[in-house]
Amino acid sequence: MLKIENLRLSPGAGLESLTRAAAKALRVPPEAVQRLEILRRSIDAREGVAVIYTVWVMVENEGAVLRRSRNSKVSRWKPEPDYPIPCPKPRIPPEIRPVVTGAGPAGLFAALALALAGQEPILLERGRPVEARRADVERFWSAGELDLTSNVQFGEGGAGAFSDGKLNTGTKDPRHRYILKTLADNGAPADILTDARPHIGTDYLYSTLQNLRKTLRSLGTDIRFESRLADLRAENGALTGIAVEGPEGLYELPCQNLILAPGHSARDTFEMLYKRGVRMEAKPFAVGVRIEHRQADCDAAQYREYAGHPGLPASSYKLACHLPGGRSVFSFCVCPGGEVVAAASEAGGVVTNGMSEFARDRENINGALLVNVTPEDFGGASPLAGVEFQRKLEASAYALGGGGYRAPAQRVEDFLQNRASTGPGRVRPSYRPGVVWTDLRKCLPPFAAEALAEALPLLGRKLQGFDAPDAVLTAVESRSSSPVRIPRDAGGEAGIRGLYPCGEGAGYAGGILSAAADGMRCAENLLGNRALAHSK
Repeated sequence: MLKIENLRLSPGAGLESLTRAAAKALRVPPEAVQRLEILRRSIDAREGVAVIYTVWVMVENEGAVLRRSRNSKVSRWKPEPDYPIPCPKPRIPPEIRPVVTGAGPAGLFAALALALAGQEPILLERGRPVEARRADVERFWSAGELDLTSNVQFGEGGAGAFSDGKLNTGTKDPRHRYILKTLADNGAPADILTDARPHIGTDYLYSTLQNLRKTLRSLGTDIRFESRLADLRAENGALTGIAVEGPEGLYELPCQNLILAPGHSARDTFEMLYKRGVRMEAKPFAVGVRIEHRQADCDAAQYREYAGHPGLPASSYKLACHLPGGRSVFSFCVCPGGEVVAAASEAGGVVTNGMSEFARDRENINGALLVNVTPEDFGGASPLAGVEFQRKLEASAYALGGGGYRAPAQRVEDFLQNRASTGPGRVRPSYRPGVVWTDLRKCLPPFAAEALAEALPLLGRKLQGFDAPDAVLTAVESRSSSPVRIPRDAGGEAGIRGLYPCGEGAGYAGGILSAAADGMRCAENLLGNRALAHSK
């Protein structure tokens, strides 16, 4: 098989056009291409608009064709081997089964790796199954009734279940392809295997999570919902058990190996670990607002004459600038054709996030617009000072919104002119339960407000219309990543033998794909560190 890179086609070109382009690159007639498969697809809108493909093809006499093509973009290709799951020969389950806490991406894929190794893990999730969770979240968005157990942060799928479902990452890991294939096998769109910026969308995540749950249970995983890790038990530096708060109350569970995947919002878990002497560090993260534009305007700025073309996806962006004072302002978690969502998990605080369905076909595009913060900004030396910094921001936004989880909002023009907004312009805010028009400087830290005001015109030069007068800022975006990191040793443990922190909550990931890979990595460490049971 031969691989051909950088095939540029106009938007909307079909398989026949792609085959002709591949044949031209090989210097053979189109009928000589016996088979063609897409390996990667991306959009290049820098000069004109083109869809860029990498493909593999089958032709006769591949060696002769390769020599004759004289094309640096053509090379021999063979499929990468599947990522080797640890312990391909399953082991007998141990008497004391390993436990995973948290059913976000890290916890789910840690449990899957253990289950495939025959360990029949116990998976604890403080929230509810995704079916019940969706109803709880919808009730919060429509009526402002927050369920502290089941919300945008807590429940099956983690915080990523109510997001854009982006699967791109800046890191390289051989586990990524396996994770994508697993998601596709469980109902995610097949496009995630080829798109340069893959995403699932909240609607597909809903069914994918249910199918993945069935897969885990078929492998012997004991999944317990509404079951929160309440405490750790340790003797002589080794884990011996945990306390679990479940539907029937508090109970003790013997446990010698615990993969801790709490997510970035499990603040009570962080507090419990701190009290138990688990070493933790305050970690830099970022805070700011959600900025919302009309999707059609963003498409026009990037696709120009191709805006609205059915062969192009809703446009997105990735922006950043470094300010003279040392702060950075950048976009994060952009949700094309999506909505700004209420994402609180504690009473009396407003938290914003973004969400899109797979089609990305709603009126607005939104993204986090964030300012970096460091432990020096937190106002305390405790490892949990970042948590309190977040809480203060969220409480201030709640107060400014007038209660009921309404969010404070402001038009960009008014924000830059340092005056309160009184209503929307062309961009209608999508946040539910609703917004209150105000001056966001009343709830943002002064350094963050100043950095955003300085950055907006600079970013508007990079993407036309980004600082448009009617763009909407909604506050506050405070949960971009975990405010703590739980250090772990070379074997993946965190000071207590048998305790394996992982994922975003432990400070080791930055999205669905990287969190899932870190969960698998922790499971592999656990299996390598412990002679859990004899092989069959």
